[in-house]
Amino acid sequence: MQIVIVAVGKLRPWYQAAADTYLKRLRGHWEVTLVEVKEASRSGRAAVQRREEAKRIAKALPRPAFTVALTRDGRAWTSSAVSQEIVRWGAGGRALAFVIGGSVGLDEELVRAADARWSLGPLTLPHQLARVIVVEQLYRAATLQQGHPYHKGLP
Repeated sequence: MQIVIVAVGKLRPWYQAAADTYLKRLRGHWEVTLVEVKEASRSGRAAVQRREEAKRIAKALPRPAFTVALTRDGRAWTSSAVSQEIVRWGAGGRALAFVIGGSVGLDEELVRAADARWSLGPLTLPHQLARVIVVEQLYRAATLQQGHPYHKGLP
């Protein structure tokens, strides 16, 4: 399965090190590509920033792809449920694309156009940390699907 993570901005070194750890572990499971798009200028309003970033994200998305937007208004799944959803999302043969916004979030039009919406919970998280969590959860999902003992949580 081809998985693409399209995220706004570059990671700070300590977040990058954590993300790289899980991306390296994922190599034996799935083909995962991380595409970083440039953050919009912070001189305008947040809505303008989100629109500008949405254009960049749309250009970076593979075609065709099943798109999952990371948003507070999405569904909050357990790790086991995420693993099951990934199987379902990837069943159509399209690439699976996860979209992570920048510091001002994702453009609402982009979120509405997504095939699914995933919430990491009601907490406000730094967008850079959200990227690390997504990559870790992808690794966890892969290990769950293969019966690997990494996941020690509830089913």
